[in-house]
Amino acid sequence: MTGQHLCQPDDRVSTGLPELDRVLDGLRIGDNVVWRTADLSDYRRFVVPFLNSAQASGRQVLYLRFGQHAPIVKQHPAVHTIPIDAQGGFDSFTSRVWQLIETHGRGAFYVCDSLSDLLNAWATDTMVGNFFRVICPLLFQLDTVAWFALDPDRHSRTTLDRIRQTTQVMIDIYRNGNDVQVQPIKAWERQSPTMFLPHREDNGRLQPVTDSSEATRLQASLETRRGPSQPLLDYWDRLFENVQQAMMGRDKPLMAQLREQVLQVMISREPRMQALARRYLSLEDLLAVRARLVGSGSIGGKATGMLIARSILLNDAPELWQANLEPHDSSYLATDAYYAFLVHNGLWPALMRQRTDEGYLSEAPALRQSILEGRFPPEIRSELNRLLDHYGQYPVLVRSSSMLEDGYGNAFAGKYDSVFLTNQGDSETRLTALEDAIRQVYASSMSHDALVYRQQRGLDQKEEPMALLIQRVNGRFHGRYYLPAAAGVGVSRNTFAWDRRMDPNAGMVRLVMGLGTRAVDRIENDHACVMALDQPTRQPFRNQDESYRFSQHLVDLLDLETQQLATCPLSQLQAAAPDIPWAQLGEIDRAASARAEELGLGGPVWRLTFRPLVRQSAFIPRLAALLQVLEAGYQHPVDVEFTLHLDEHGEPAFNLVQCRPLATIGKTGRASLPERVKTRDTLFHTRGHFMGGNINLAIERVVRVDASIYATLDHNQRYQLARRLGECLRETDATTMLIGPGRWGTSSPELGVPVCFADIADVDVLVEVSENAGDMVPDLSYGSHFFQDLVEAQIAYVALFPEAAHCQYYPNHLPDEIIEPQHRSVIEQAIRIHQLADHPLRLTGDIDRQELICYHPEGPEA
Repeated sequence: MTGQHLCQPDDRVSTGLPELDRVLDGLRIGDNVVWRTADLSDYRRFVVPFLNSAQASGRQVLYLRFGQHAPIVKQHPAVHTIPIDAQGGFDSFTSRVWQLIETHGRGAFYVCDSLSDLLNAWATDTMVGNFFRVICPLLFQLDTVAWFALDPDRHSRTTLDRIRQTTQVMIDIYRNGNDVQVQPIKAWERQSPTMFLPHREDNGRLQPVTDSSEATRLQASLETRRGPSQPLLDYWDRLFENVQQAMMGRDKPLMAQLREQVLQVMISREPRMQALARRYLSLEDLLAVRARLVGSGSIGGKATGMLIARSILLNDAPELWQANLEPHDSSYLATDAYYAFLVHNGLWPALMRQRTDEGYLSEAPALRQSILEGRFPPEIRSELNRLLDHYGQYPVLVRSSSMLEDGYGNAFAGKYDSVFLTNQGDSETRLTALEDAIRQVYASSMSHDALVYRQQRGLDQKEEPMALLIQRVNGRFHGRYYLPAAAGVGVSRNTFAWDRRMDPNAGMVRLVMGLGTRAVDRIENDHACVMALDQPTRQPFRNQDESYRFSQHLVDLLDLETQQLATCPLSQLQAAAPDIPWAQLGEIDRAASARAEELGLGGPVWRLTFRPLVRQSAFIPRLAALLQVLEAGYQHPVDVEFTLHLDEHGEPAFNLVQCRPLATIGKTGRASLPERVKTRDTLFHTRGHFMGGNINLAIERVVRVDASIYATLDHNQRYQLARRLGECLRETDATTMLIGPGRWGTSSPELGVPVCFADIADVDVLVEVSENAGDMVPDLSYGSHFFQDLVEAQIAYVALFPEAAHCQYYPNHLPDEIIEPQHRSVIEQAIRIHQLADHPLRLTGDIDRQELICYHPEGPEA
């Protein structure tokens, strides 16, 4: 037991039974008392005298009622009963108990239901032990006395040992008919020659069994009545043993019952995901997950989405996907491992401080650092070693898979870390790297961006344990480099169709060569290939030069020599890895190749256009079929991450990395566009390049970053402007349109304004404007994490290209600001705020016509 507690005579507390006080030398302030018994009526017999004694001494007694069994205390004048729901999981239950104990403060007494009943809610023995390890020290510190019961036959030896190590007093009760035996197992800082002997209860007296022969016979009779001793397995392990036995016996009613139980504790509690899992995950599927699971508990949202998506494809379209879907090869670190890590490192008090309103953001950095410095429990380390043995030296990807991730409405896209590991070196080196990666993902749950995201969606007090999805990186070794041929993000609903001939229902893909990081992250100075699946060769470029300019020039891959995720220029990769299937991914730029030959540079110059893949393989029809099948299964548009493996003929097999419901700005009826608006009443008018479906909004405020002033700011001033802009946007609830040069949310200030998404999360419309100064060009990063943030927050998006024939933009048509710019600093001058509450602008968009106009509705239409 950690901590010190000096026992003085006035620290003594009576159990209410003089005989038990005599055996134990009384209780002490700070004692946690655990009664181990299979019969709760025996626990109840000892509780009542304790309550009477507490009442006589004027103590406040709280009864924590969480069990499914009959109440331990029905009515007692000294007792205040507090019902607590354990069905919500370990986190919410433990947090609630912690808060109650802190609220009632020092000196309160507690009586609790049987800890064994928590197994019915959590289905894991490990977390019962962790609950006690968290709560017992807090009770001790606050000078309380608390009583608990548990049935030792329902718990593993590991859990029983942890509870015994943590508590101050532990007592066993054995019963054989009317023969009752009481045996203290532990009494911290107390000892007598007979204290830990079995004591026979006889007419209220507790007599130690001092004759060893009598004790042996008594023990033998108890064991005979109880039957042969069974190995004490964790409740979790027993659950899956029962599943296997039910399947072997073909007991269909029991199989259905157990399947429901496993789905609840391992897959999801979210109703819509549960319904999908019931349709598509069999008991065989669940046992296969269990075989690859480290720890117990839920596998989290990301892993659940990936598994359900695979099952939808293989069940609903087996003729296509049995042959063209790569075999599944993922492992899982379950949520209970995350909690075990926190408890093992004594971080629960810090987590509780962070959960308060005042500590939500301020306590997070210290907790994050403590997580990064934490150590793993020995039983987890041994399982991680086994996991690495399975993958050998293939690279792996450690991905967050929290409870709330990738569900309906909350993707958490990019909020938590994913870590690539080259997985090179001896076993200890690889294990150390894996542990570091896991700590990094755990710690990312305390990042500012993730916490603000949760807060904005009302999720800051919801249980959010971090599970992990560990995947073999799909790809091939090419000398020192390892990478897949291609990777991408596919969406089944294209709300960013840039051509009116495109069908939004056909879907869209954002495709890159190499690792998929460049497909999901906003790329600086580089571009993914964006294709509408119904017209994949139609690109949003005016000419070939522009097509090459806005293509991919850098490839993300794993460098086995530096053992890092690296970015390699296309030309350098071509020289280092000629065995990559270049002819399937790109085309030779003959003019550039001729210039290179003149300069003495060897080899052709490739451009990653992906046209051969589109024209000569089944890539587009297979991806379209994949998205259609998944949308039908989910009954909702989907967002899918995948990698491609090309065979010797250039035909693709898909490796499904992730699937989630696509966050879509809700459909509205067809918007009524004005037939004609005078130029003087128009802010902008564009065809294509907007997102959000049909739009009809009254704009009460326009916040605009002046590109001409922004271009004069230095690097630091641009970041200062981004922070100041966030403050301005939080000043009002007015419907706001934000307009700025280049890319919002970029990490390169020369390409746009480097705001965090949290700064702009409350705007209604986000506009990116192509500016002639520098490279401030909108990035149509459909499928990126920034895009996910926009659609989840229901923010309409517009990209304006004033130099193009399809776009007109007149910022000078906005009304003047109230404060003249010359009275402000240069940073303040760059931020123009136009108040329009009295005469709002109207933003109207028709997704079918691919037309969007922002105008002053009072202007006469002719």
